[in-house]
Order: sequence, then structure tokens, then C-alpha cells
Amino acid sequence: MENNNFMVEPKFNSEKFSEIKKSLLPFMELMSFYRCAIMEIETKFKVLNEQFSFQHGRNPIENIKTRLKTPEGILNKLERKNISYSVESIEENLADVAGVRVICSFPQDVYMLANCLLQQDDITLVEKKDYLENPKSSGYRSLHLIVQVPIFLMDKKKLMKVEVQLRTIAMDFWASLEHKLQYKKNINPQTAKQIREELKSCAEESVALDIRMDNIRCLIEKSSVEN
Repeated sequence: MENNNFMVEPKFNSEKFSEIKKSLLPFMELMSFYRCAIMEIETKFKVLNEQFSFQHGRNPIENIKTRLKTPEGILNKLERKNISYSVESIEENLADVAGVRVICSFPQDVYMLANCLLQQDDITLVEKKDYLENPKSSGYRSLHLIVQVPIFLMDKKKLMKVEVQLRTIAMDFWASLEHKLQYKKNINPQTAKQIREELKSCAEESVALDIRMDNIRCLIEKSSVEN
């Protein structure tokens, strides 16, 4: 949930604040466009989940998480890329300002949902990174899509980029813990190496768990059909 406290005007009126507000308005408008794009993508996945549930008797989606990159995060990324700050440069150079993460029940659901999304005629694939087939050296696994989706405003249609991540419950659990642990400071190199090795081992075990659970699902579905 976005915190919009920064939008509240202070109890004073000055020329300086007027200039700050003037420069903030285009940024705030852009963030509202990204929020609209998030809602569009989230709704699409909810519709797919509902349809699949009706046809197959189970939900492929366990959870949907959304996030809008913070102003600090946007500024830091522009600085790392050595890109000047402007609304135009944010739209042109950053593809992950708006994010939707879809947590799936099984690995095959990841690809099924991704394909269903990309087949929709108002979705354009900008970039795809398959970290399920090609995991990162850390053990990280997820399917990343950068898609472009139209949002329909009062007086125009606007195309917005959204980063979509699809992963299983096990993959998401691992990634969440790995993300927390990587920011711990003052760890000696030997211990850090040991932690990386343990995390990679845990990632491999989570993949094995996904495969075993998927096999169980297949056995159950096959048994139901035979009966």
C-alpha cells in the first residue's frame, strides 16, 4: 500500500514550496500512471486464476504481490545508470518502477500463466529473463517479464511498462530470505562464502521439492481421471 503522506501540503505558502510542488506534480502523475498499470496487470491475473479454477477445479495462483518503486529507489537507480533525473528519463530508462509478483502453486503454472498473459492482444513483451531454466549463480529462480500494457485515462490511452515476476511458493520463500540476508553487514569473507554455499544448496532443495509436489499433483489428477 502506497504512503501518500508526502502529497499533503504543509501549513505555509512560499515561493520555494511552489517551485518544489511544481517539479513534483509531473512525477506524482507518472506514479499514478504506474499504479494504474499495476492494477491492469493484477486484474488480468485474477481473471486467469478465476477461469482456471472454474475449468480445472484448482487455483494456479497462491498470491499476487504488487509494488511501486520508491522515489529514493528510482533516484538511486538513475544515479547508478548515470542517467539524468526527469520524468521522461524514468519512463524511457527504467522498466521496473511498477512491479507485479505472481506466486504460483507449481512450476508448470508459471509458464502457463506467463503464456496466457502474453497471448492477450493488448500486452506487448518487451523483455524476458528465464531464471528457472537459467538460475542465477546464487540459486535465484524466477521468470521475469517486462511487458507494456495500455491504461485508459479520461482523455487518452497511455502505454506503461510493468515488471512481472512469476515463481513458485518455494522459490518465493527462498528469494525472500536471501534478500533479507544479503543486506547483513560485517560478515567475514569465509562466513560469507559459507552462507552463499548454504543458500545455493537450499535453492536446489526447493527446486527438488517443487518437482516432487508437482509429481504428486500429476498422480492425483491422473487417478481422478481414471476413476
